[in-house]
Amino acid sequence: MSLTTALALALAAPAVPAPVPPIDIDLSGKTPAEMQPYRTGANGIERRDASGVFLYSVALPEGIYRVTLTLGGKQEGLTTVKAESRRLFLRDVATKGGQTLRRSFLVDVRDARLPAQPAGAPRFGQTVLLDERDLASFSWDDKLTLEFLGQPQVSAIHIEAVTAPRLFLAGDSTVADQYGEPFTSWGQMLPALLDDHVAVANHAKSGATLKSFIAQLRFSKLLNQAREGDWLFIQFGHNDQKAEWPMTYLDPVQTYPAWLRSYIAEARRRGVHPVLVTSPERRNFDGAGRIKDTLGAYADAVRQVAAQENVPLIDLNRDSIAIMQALGPDVSPRAFAEDGRDKTHNDNYGAWLFAAAVARQIRENIPELAPYVTAPDFDPTHPPLPDALQIAPSLPLAQDKPEGS
Repeated sequence: MSLTTALALALAAPAVPAPVPPIDIDLSGKTPAEMQPYRTGANGIERRDASGVFLYSVALPEGIYRVTLTLGGKQEGLTTVKAESRRLFLRDVATKGGQTLRRSFLVDVRDARLPAQPAGAPRFGQTVLLDERDLASFSWDDKLTLEFLGQPQVSAIHIEAVTAPRLFLAGDSTVADQYGEPFTSWGQMLPALLDDHVAVANHAKSGATLKSFIAQLRFSKLLNQAREGDWLFIQFGHNDQKAEWPMTYLDPVQTYPAWLRSYIAEARRRGVHPVLVTSPERRNFDGAGRIKDTLGAYADAVRQVAAQENVPLIDLNRDSIAIMQALGPDVSPRAFAEDGRDKTHNDNYGAWLFAAAVARQIRENIPELAPYVTAPDFDPTHPPLPDALQIAPSLPLAQDKPEGS
């Protein structure tokens, strides 16, 4: 299947959805046990535990939604909010007893459907190719799911459909919405470091390569949603370099740069702004306490393509090395899943560090996006230590280890 043929699905105009009226949900005075349970096509509580942590789902079609929460209640609260598949939006919002605060953010909601193709066009299916873990997640369904963590106090939820620029993420498991603890990606942390005028649309997939992202129709879905003025962040390499995967292997000199240029071209022809991101390095230290190079040729290729194509560059490979070396062999395992036994995939702490590095470079390198960045100043050579950056873990939904990267 050629690149041109595989992208044909993205050419059809999407159907115009019916307007979605604003939704107001009053939760004041209710405990999770007293809330209406979620049912298909309705609104209600999806899951809860004894500590008061809960997930709440609202039936909604694909689109961008501004969620405005009224936090607080009779008791003191410390509320962390994630949405869809564990995308962080609010962290540790403290409220005193009787106090209420309002906080807003944008959530991208999508389903797996693709538009019907005209007669005679190549046919590859009418949906993105999803696996069992995708189907069990909250990323591809007909609803918006909010997860309230910590010591949540939520009085009201207001939801309205909006038009806003999207920041699309295309990549592998180091970017993707990971399904369950302890795995987390920088793509899941990034929304918390941006304001409520841009929506992060994370289409990345564990195990993905530049080739498989197209073959599984994920790029077609992304391009079908994309509009002029949107942004596309492209980060591949971990799996593209695997020669033992011959169907998707790309060498760093010829084929890998060529496929990067194809993504750039497809974005530009739609008025979408491409951004290249170098892959974060794996956590392998040598005897001198320096990170070993396993991705350098691919990171260099990204840097070269970015310069040649005049595309903004987020050099996460450079900053990830700086972060890990600053933490050192003893502390850096705490930034990775399974107590550091995994040397590729982050936990909540490590994902926040990598997302903070991305946000810092957005502010420095992309003037058009800089006003959206709310992240505090971050120096990858002096990252905050784990005990200074606690992020509430999600309810257990899945414990599956990512496929590849």
